[in-house]
Amino acid sequence: MAEKQRVIALGFFDGVHLGHGALLRRAREVADQTGALACAVTFDHHPRDLTRGEPTPLINTHQERATIMERYYGIDEVLVLPFDRSMMQMPWREFATHILSEQMGAIHVVAGHDYHFGYKGEGNVDRLREICAEMGIGCSIIPAVELEGITVSSTYIRQLIAYGEMERACRYLGHPHLMTGTVVHGKQLGRTLGTPTANLVLPSNILVPAFGVYATRVRVAGGTYLAVTNVGVRPTVDDSRQVTVEPWILDFEGDLYGQYMEVEFYTRLRGEKKFDGLDALRREILRNADQTRDYFAQREAQV
Repeated sequence: MAEKQRVIALGFFDGVHLGHGALLRRAREVADQTGALACAVTFDHHPRDLTRGEPTPLINTHQERATIMERYYGIDEVLVLPFDRSMMQMPWREFATHILSEQMGAIHVVAGHDYHFGYKGEGNVDRLREICAEMGIGCSIIPAVELEGITVSSTYIRQLIAYGEMERACRYLGHPHLMTGTVVHGKQLGRTLGTPTANLVLPSNILVPAFGVYATRVRVAGGTYLAVTNVGVRPTVDDSRQVTVEPWILDFEGDLYGQYMEVEFYTRLRGEKKFDGLDALRREILRNADQTRDYFAQREAQV
């Protein structure tokens, strides 16, 4: 029997978009009314990785999902379950009774209108309502959320990010697109150009935004800074084809190697291109820095 009482939002929550936000706000609301913990339950791998036998490129890692849920929706706790064969083959009724009720202490669950769970997805919202009623647990089913006549979904947002339509992706997410990593050693070419970058290598299962340069904010070393961030393979200076995320943090000096960094993407300034030489590359990066400062100045003026 669980020691804590929880209001649990159910879903994979990739991107933690506006549709997910409706679930999380409801969970927070019921938790405040009952004195329970506002909790979200997600998985370490996308269920389709096993059910279809192929990896799904994800908008976020599960650690990033937890950060977004806590930061923007006030969720107290994010529980990450392993999605393995045992979980995939678990009957829907057992998932509800054993996992949600007995192990997690659910007193109320919140799910989206198209939520499925249990073996072969045989559990649906009607069955969730029924078994919650049997167990004396509250249940809220949240309808689809639409924006500009389009149903908000992780699939649609993945397409936007892949095509570099970052501002539109952020509207459907309801927050800037988040990528994180530990700063690793690069070739230090940026230092010779006067634009020293921090190098992040992406996990293999994370969706790569369209190659190019983005106006971003970074959170690192206890502060938040504007940054010009390149995503791609650096065709002017490198032929390794290694995809990296490289923020040049404006108005910052210091050694960041080994530090954890959050990069918040707002808009794409240009696509990746190969320049005639390092001087041309440096001039363009400095122009992108001016664009980034102007972009955020305009955002602040609109608030």
